[in-house]
Amino acid sequence: MESRVLTGATIRGLALPLKPAARLAGNSSFPTVRLTGKLSDGGNLICGRQLRPAILLEASPAATAFCSPVKKRDNLRPCLAAASSPAGSSDSSGGAKVGFLEKNPALVTGFFFFMWYFLNVIFNILNKKIYNYFPYPYFVSVIHLFVGVVYCLLSWSVSLPKRAPIDSNLLKLLIPVAACHALGHVTSNVSFAAVAVSFTHTVKALEPFFNAAASQFILGQSIPITLWLSLAPVVIGVSMASLTELSFNWLGFVSAMISNISFTYRSIYSKKAMTDMDSTNLYAYISIIALIVCIPPALIIEGPQLLKYGFSDAIAKVGLTKFITDLFWVGMFYHLYNQLATNTLERVAPLTHAVGNVLKRVFVIGFSILAFGNKISLQTGIGTSIAIFGVAMYSFIKARMEEEKRQGKAA
Repeated sequence: MESRVLTGATIRGLALPLKPAARLAGNSSFPTVRLTGKLSDGGNLICGRQLRPAILLEASPAATAFCSPVKKRDNLRPCLAAASSPAGSSDSSGGAKVGFLEKNPALVTGFFFFMWYFLNVIFNILNKKIYNYFPYPYFVSVIHLFVGVVYCLLSWSVSLPKRAPIDSNLLKLLIPVAACHALGHVTSNVSFAAVAVSFTHTVKALEPFFNAAASQFILGQSIPITLWLSLAPVVIGVSMASLTELSFNWLGFVSAMISNISFTYRSIYSKKAMTDMDSTNLYAYISIIALIVCIPPALIIEGPQLLKYGFSDAIAKVGLTKFITDLFWVGMFYHLYNQLATNTLERVAPLTHAVGNVLKRVFVIGFSILAFGNKISLQTGIGTSIAIFGVAMYSFIKARMEEEKRQGKAA
C-alpha cells in the first residue's frame, strides 16, 4: 500500500489551504500529522474526514532513519515495521505468508494426541504378543531401549535434531534419572509378561499415590487434603480389581508396584536435574544411559536361558523373520510413543495433558481387553473404573493447582 504526501490541493472535494511543501531531504522533515486508529484500517486523520486508503506517517527520527528520503509530492512507501500488522498477516505488503499448520495449531496438537494414543496401544498389544511366545522381559526391555538409541544416533547424524552438548555436571544429574527410568521400565515389562496388560495398567494407576507420598515425606512439600482425598478412589479401585483379577499373580503385582516407585523417584531426580536442553535430546541421553544400566542384569538373569533354548524356541514358533521384525517394531513404537508424550506435554497446558494421560490409560486397557479377549469379572471392571476416576480427579486438581501457581508467579 502506498501513501501520498499531501501539501495542498484537495482531498475528496475538501479544500486545504496551500502552504509550501516540506522538504524531505537533508535534516528536514514533513509536517507531523497525528494518526488514530489501526494502520490496517487505513487510519483516521483528525480533520473531519477519514482518509482511506492513504496513510500519513508521523515524522519522527525513527521514521526518517528507516524510510529513504523522497522529493515533494512523490509517493512515500511506509516502513515495513510500521505497515506490518501485529499478527504478521500475509495481507500486508511484504509480510510473510502463514502456513496451514501455523493457522491451525489445534489440528497439530490433535495429531500429536492421536499418534501418542495409537503408538501406545500398538506397543502394548505387540509387546504382549511377543511375551506370549518369548517370555524374557529383561532382554525385551533392552531391545526397546536399543532400538530407540539407534534411532537417536541416526537422527543426530543428520542433525534432526542437532545433538545438544552434554558436560560432566549434567551427566551426573542424569544418571539417577536414567537409572530409575531403567528400573521402572524393566519391572513394567516383567509385570506385562506375568499378567494381563489391563491389570498391569490398573496397578500402575497407583503411581500418583506414590508421587504424592514422595512429595510429602521425602521432598517435604505440603500436599493439600483435596489431593489426598482424590487418591482414595484409586487405592480402593486397584484393591477391588486385584482381589478378583483372573490373571493375578504376585510377580506381576509386585513388579508393577516397584515400577510405580521407580518412576516416582525418576520424577524426584528429574526436578533436581532441570536443564534448558530440549526434550528430544534429553530423552535421547536418558535412553542411552538406561540402556547401559539394563544390559548387565539381562545378561546375568536371562542370558544362559536365551542361549540354551530361548532364541531357538521363539524362532521355531514364529520364524526368524517375524521374530526379528517384532522386536524391531516394538522397540520403535516404545521410543516414539514416549517421545510423542514428551512433545505433547510441551504443546499443551498441564491440565490438558493430565486429561490426555488418563484417557490414554483407558484406551490401552480397553483395547488390550479387546485384542486378547481377556475375561474380567464384574468386580474387576468396577474397580478399574473407580481407579481411573480417582486418577482423573487427582490429575485435574493437581494440574489446576500448578496452573494457579504459575499464574501467581507471572503476576
